[in-house]
Amino acid sequence: MTEIENQPIIVLENVDKFFGPFQALKSVNLTVAKGEKVVICGPSGSGKSTLIRCINRLEEHNSGKIVINGHELTDNVKDIDAVRREVGMVFQSFNLFPHLTIIENLMLAPKLVRKTSTEENRATAMRFLERVKIPDQADKFPIQLSGGQQQRVAIARALCMNPEVMLFDEPTSALDPEMISEVLDVMIDLAKDGMTMICVTHEMGFARSVADSVVFMDQGEIVETGPPETFFDNPESDRTKLFLEQILTH
Repeated sequence: MTEIENQPIIVLENVDKFFGPFQALKSVNLTVAKGEKVVICGPSGSGKSTLIRCINRLEEHNSGKIVINGHELTDNVKDIDAVRREVGMVFQSFNLFPHLTIIENLMLAPKLVRKTSTEENRATAMRFLERVKIPDQADKFPIQLSGGQQQRVAIARALCMNPEVMLFDEPTSALDPEMISEVLDVMIDLAKDGMTMICVTHEMGFARSVADSVVFMDQGEIVETGPPETFFDNPESDRTKLFLEQILTH
C-alpha cells in the first residue's frame, strides 16, 4: 500500500453497544486503512452486523469513539450526514423501491442528497449498471429481476453516491447458491479497483482471496484479526479454530 492508503479511514476505539441490558458490542477496537479490504466473520449473534451498522450510524453506539474519514460520529446530524455521504451500504435484503424502475432507484439518492442534475444522475446510474454488468435491466422494475441481479443493482445504487467506503452486510445470504458468484464477482472487481471495503460474510473463499485482513467476532468481541493466510492456516484462538472447523466442513 502507498503512504496515503495506509492512513486510517475508519477508526473504532473501545466501542460498546447495548440493546437494553444485552451488550452487543464489547470494547471493540478496529482500524481500517484507506483501500483496505476487511472481512468480518463469526457465529450468528456475534455482533458483526451491529458493528457495521454502527459505522454507518444506523445503530448508535453507547460509548467509545467512531471516526470515519476524519468525521467523528456523534449526535451532530451534520457529522452523520457527512459520514453517510461517504459510506455506501449493501444489506442482506435488496431494499429497492418496487414502484421505481432500476435506473430510477439508482438516480434517487444523488438527486436528493447531492442535488445533481437528472442528466448527470442518469449518466452515473448507467455507468454503474454497466459496472455491475446489467445495463440492459435499466428500465425494468425490481420484481422482474433475479435476486442476484437485484443485489447487483443495490451495489450499483450505493456506488452512485461515489462513497469512500463500502459496507456489505451478508450480501449473499438471501441468494440462491447459483446467484452468489455473480454478486461476489462484482465485489471482487471493486476490491481490485482499490475500494475500501468491510464485508460481513460467511463466504470464506471470498475472504481468503480478497481480504487484506479477516476479523473474527464472538459474543460482541473481536477475538482475532489477521491476514487470510495466518487466519485460516494458523489461527491462535480456540474459538476461531472451532468456528473455522464448523464452517469449513459444511
